[in-house]
Amino acid sequence: GDRETATMGKDSRLTFRRRHSYNTTSNVTRAIKTPGGKLAVQYTKKKGTVGKCGDCGCKLRGIKALRPTTNKYVPKRNKRVSRAYGGARCGTCVRQRIVRAFLIEEQKIVKRVLHDQQKKDKSK
Repeated sequence: GDRETATMGKDSRLTFRRRHSYNTTSNVTRAIKTPGGKLAVQYTKKKGTVGKCGDCGCKLRGIKALRPTTNKYVPKRNKRVSRAYGGARCGTCVRQRIVRAFLIEEQKIVKRVLHDQQKKDKSK
């Protein structure tokens, strides 16, 4: 009787504080020592995810990983990068878009020049 309780030490068993009893991501707990020396259960919040690039799907750099509810109250500078498509596309994809647009415009100009040359040749 006495010997068993003496070797076990303090009671380190913990139970959930809420009615939810399943081991899910929304029900993760940590054992915390209170200032009074007791063991208590503390519920941890779910980790936030970083935004993804809409084109390639890579993680966006310079953006905080937050839960949607906290993301609502965070200033705009934490949600985007000061660049065109900042917070929606990664820098590589933005560069590709710019280059693609430039090349398309160049192609149009070349086409127009060739068309004009053909007209001149026909008129001669």
